[in-house]
Amino acid sequence: MRGAACRERKAKALAAALTLAAVTAGCGRAASGTPVINLYNAPQENLGAIVERCNRLAGGRYRIALNTLPRDADGQREQIVRRLAAGDSGLDVLGLDVTWTAELAEAGWIRPWRGRYARQARQGTLRAPLATATWKGRLYAAPYNTNVQLLWYRSDLIPDPPSTWDGLIRESARLAAAGKPHYGEVTGAPYEGIVVWFNSLVASAGGAVLNPAGDAVALGEPALQALRTMRAFGRSAAADPSLPNMREDDVRLAMESGRAAYQINWPFVYASMAANRPDMLPHFKWAPYPGITGPGKAPLGGANFAVSAYSRHPGRAFQAALCLRDAESQKIAAIRDGLPPTLRSLYDDPELARAYPMRQAILDALADPAIRPQTPTYQNVSTVTSNVLSPPAAIDPPRTLKELRELISKALESKGVLP
Repeated sequence: MRGAACRERKAKALAAALTLAAVTAGCGRAASGTPVINLYNAPQENLGAIVERCNRLAGGRYRIALNTLPRDADGQREQIVRRLAAGDSGLDVLGLDVTWTAELAEAGWIRPWRGRYARQARQGTLRAPLATATWKGRLYAAPYNTNVQLLWYRSDLIPDPPSTWDGLIRESARLAAAGKPHYGEVTGAPYEGIVVWFNSLVASAGGAVLNPAGDAVALGEPALQALRTMRAFGRSAAADPSLPNMREDDVRLAMESGRAAYQINWPFVYASMAANRPDMLPHFKWAPYPGITGPGKAPLGGANFAVSAYSRHPGRAFQAALCLRDAESQKIAAIRDGLPPTLRSLYDDPELARAYPMRQAILDALADPAIRPQTPTYQNVSTVTSNVLSPPAAIDPPRTLKELRELISKALESKGVLP
């Protein structure tokens, strides 16, 4: 009996040890003892190759585990925010949309970048992407990729693209009268896309949605000009009947179908046109983002890497994030996944030059883009703004401006985070 009892105790001890090992591995350490750095990022086809490269370079100091977030931005944010609110230590490196920095930093959920890590993150990085990773003068993330919208047009229909929205409306009227494709495709659905459009119009008119501190409404005459422009476009021959439902992919597909003369979109549309409509590619050109009285300020997009405040391995998480966004990693993401880099030197790389014939237009737009309002309550501001602005044809500029001022002021009073 004593031998059986001993064997039973040993079996229980072994089971307990295995359970502890599994828990430890799940909390950030592999069975081998190598710290696991959990990366949470939006779907990206070739991010796995970047992770594998960084794991090789780590040489056993850590191992990055890739966790893919939902495809839509709201779903991504919801998962990250709920887990951070619970103090989940299973998150280490976080891929953030450029509009999330203030919210997560203000809540104390991401760590500021300091010392050599901050210096490495800033070195060679373009100014505008850095601004999206900064809150109250402190760096809270390392810019990974950036993006700007451009005017994409068919040169066989519009030989000389106008620099203003009114000019585009006139071009659509001319083409419609001639019985040619005349729609101008824009994101008019009630989601972030229409907020991006409005914010860029306001910035192009010399204004802003919020004050520099992000805690008060700054809408004024520039916003009124922006609303008049959106309504005029929505009621013109330029407006696709599907405008109130259009998102980025809908805009892209409408252009590729041949029914549009131009679109406002991100540079991913170039590779898509080359793959799906090579016959149209010779006439598929680009120009600066249109403005109200001249060239406008392009919307700024992109993603940044932050380190969770609850990470058990913050030092290694910072190191992993720096590898994930170094020059070689950004080059892979740019060429294989169509994500423009944040490092200035890469725009002179011959391989990137072949993939981005519009790279100079991107750089020019990045010199002075329209950055979306930086505020911890951005999600609330965006939601109320998109609901008020869609459909564009229904905008009543003075009334809509009054409504926006009231609703955005109320949105700023909330904490901007999910419960």
